[in-house]
This record gives sequence, structure tokens and C-alpha cells, in this order.
Amino acid sequence: MTDDVDVLALENQVCFALAVASRSVIALYRPVLEPLGLTHPQYLVMLALWQQDPRSVKDLGAALQLEPATLSPLLKRLEASGLIDRRRSSTDERRLDVTLTAEGRQLRSRAESIPQTMIEQLGMPVSELQAMQSSLTAIIAAATRSTD
Repeated sequence: MTDDVDVLALENQVCFALAVASRSVIALYRPVLEPLGLTHPQYLVMLALWQQDPRSVKDLGAALQLEPATLSPLLKRLEASGLIDRRRSSTDERRLDVTLTAEGRQLRSRAESIPQTMIEQLGMPVSELQAMQSSLTAIIAAATRSTD
């Protein structure tokens, strides 16, 4: 940064922009997900399971980059809602597998409109959103490398 830029100014902080953007976008998801009976974190779990079903809890945690203590309550609520089942693996009893129920699989068709709804709500070109997603993925990778 140049000498005339305050490096500690709030508006110059990447962390501030990321935090506010995250809260703002997640707030837009809230009313869209409510009819599906999902919170945003639960939606992310369902996305991962719609992509690959079944999954072990360990694999699901890695895909979502969530610690077991954070993931476990989400899975309990989704199971109580009838969207997933959790069972010990038949091949390795140490492994807990997560599987979509019929209701969980059916919910996918109702969720298919969510990405387009969010694009419309944000009012940004898809190309900008794709570039931003790519940049954020690079930031995640850089932050992960620096903590390894």
C-alpha cells in the first residue's frame, strides 16, 4: 500500500469485506431457504449430500471444511427433520455414514431454483459472480496453506 493509505482503516480490510459480504449474502438466503425448512448451514450439508450420497461424516466435514463439533448438531437436526439418516458403516463400525432419505432426495428438486433466485436477488452478472467465487476459492486455498 502507498504511504497515504491508512493500512488499518476498516474499509481497507479484506477480513471486514469478507465478513460483511458473508453476512449479507447469507441473510438473502434466509427467506429463500425457509420454505424448505433449512438454515444456510443445513443447505450446505444438503448440497454436499446431493453431490455425493452416501458420505462418511469425516468426508462430509472435509468437504464442508467443518469441525465435527460444528457438523454433528447440523446432522442431528437434519436427521430429526427426516432428510438424512446416520448409520454406522457395515464395513467399518468406526465410520458413521450419512445418507439422504427419500424426502431428502426429493427436496433437491425444490432447491434447484435457489441459485437462479440468488443471482436475481444480487443483480450481478453471472460472470462477475463466477469470478468472485474463483477469487474466494483462491483466498480459501491461500489461508488453508498458511495454517497447515
